[in-house]
Amino acid sequence: MHDFLTAALYNFVELPDFAELQAPLLACCEAHGVKGTLLLASEGINGTIAGQSADVHAVLAFLRQDPRLAALTHKEAHAAQMPFYRMKVRLKREIVTLGVPDVHPALMAGQYVKPQDWNQLLADPAVVLVDTRNDYEVSIGTFQGAINPATHSFSELPDWVEREMLDGGKLATVNGQKPKVAMFCTGGIRCEKSTAFLRAKGFDEVYHLEGGILKYLETVPEAQSTWQGECFVFDERVSVGHGLHAGDFTLCRSCRDPLSTQDRASPLYELGVSCAHCHAHTTEQQKEGYRERQRQVDLAAARHQAHIGVRQPGSA
Repeated sequence: MHDFLTAALYNFVELPDFAELQAPLLACCEAHGVKGTLLLASEGINGTIAGQSADVHAVLAFLRQDPRLAALTHKEAHAAQMPFYRMKVRLKREIVTLGVPDVHPALMAGQYVKPQDWNQLLADPAVVLVDTRNDYEVSIGTFQGAINPATHSFSELPDWVEREMLDGGKLATVNGQKPKVAMFCTGGIRCEKSTAFLRAKGFDEVYHLEGGILKYLETVPEAQSTWQGECFVFDERVSVGHGLHAGDFTLCRSCRDPLSTQDRASPLYELGVSCAHCHAHTTEQQKEGYRERQRQVDLAAARHQAHIGVRQPGSA
């Protein structure tokens, strides 16, 4: 039974007073028992929250009371368990960090392509398809034929673009013309910034998937899909597939990498402690600390209590 509603949201909009919004927004979320993370910056809002359906919608209504956020849209998913452990409202320089000044997605983003029209765009052999997500996300699923820039953070993407614009690169100018570029990400936010960046670099034909991979997986039937694998998500579901059903991946609690069934069969995998990706990079002292944390998690589960995310006595 699906008892919890998850709402992913973002909106690029001018919020010069964003710091003043932090306290009342956190108070609203906590009053409704909603958990997750929301980021506020002068360029807008971004985040994911979860809770009982009525409570999540109450928080969304609270946000939309601000005329600047009246057009805020969100994507919904359902879960049997609360996917977050606490509520955070954080102040940031950017709601998604690209690290390039004077990139304004609200004014410069590329052309939206609806999920039902995405396959038709990708059928054009002249289109260069770029996955703007990080390497660990791409590793568990992507669109057929997509280029993986192999970045570890979104802020590395501009350097990749600059390199690929050179002669012989995937984004190089040929016969005086820059290529058509299609970009995609999990929910759409990174694409708005990355396509705005490309337009600032002189690319005229730039497209991005409206609503991101999640909207595509929700909208396009699996039989017609060009998506391969699963989609990494930033909550306790770890990954989702077509129809946004929870996938088969779990998360390493040490390095935070997604782990497949095969990864968990590795002799270097220890629940809550290590996996093949990070085993060699942590000390035995660190591993023992992770084991103690996992023992506490297991004890709390045996008592049908939460452990992770519970404020301990005396904590702030």
